[in-house]
Amino acid sequence: MIADDLTARARSARPRLGGVRVIAVDGPAGSGKTTLAAALSARGAAVLHLDDLYDGWSGLEGSLWPRLSAQVLEPLRRGLPGRYQRYDWHAGAFAEWVDLPVPDLLVVEGCGSARRAVDPVVVLRVWVEAPADLRLERGLARDGADAREHWLTWMSDEAAHFARERTRERADVRLGAFGGALTDAPAG
Repeated sequence: MIADDLTARARSARPRLGGVRVIAVDGPAGSGKTTLAAALSARGAAVLHLDDLYDGWSGLEGSLWPRLSAQVLEPLRRGLPGRYQRYDWHAGAFAEWVDLPVPDLLVVEGCGSARRAVDPVVVLRVWVEAPADLRLERGLARDGADAREHWLTWMSDEAAHFARERTRERADVRLGAFGGALTDAPAG
């Protein structure tokens, strides 16, 4: 199974964030990143979902990366637990604080997780993709039909982000919506 291969590949790499090996699971919303992260979690990885850190529907850019870096990555680099404030999508505000013990293997899952800024600490960049109509269908099934305009705006924003960051091209592994490998790119 692909999750076994990814976990083995990451665990064989030298840690680049203190003693932590980081896998970035990136790709468009609704493509299957969370499903892959769950499979990696079942193999012993800690998982941090960027959905918990975005500042709502406009949160892909802006304060996401500085918050992730300050609250999670920098403490882990120093061998200390991370701690982040979880965004409550229903309340439209940040809510409780969540502790993240120092893991051996950390999966950072979500749109924007494999941006260039993560390159110094990541051991594996995984890209997951799916057709836009399937992604929108999945998103609306989860979030409701009232979220359609939010989804369309997000899809446009993420497309611009991925083009600017060249996320797909920089990925070490590329997967399709149902977990099959599209291409295994050379590690970069």
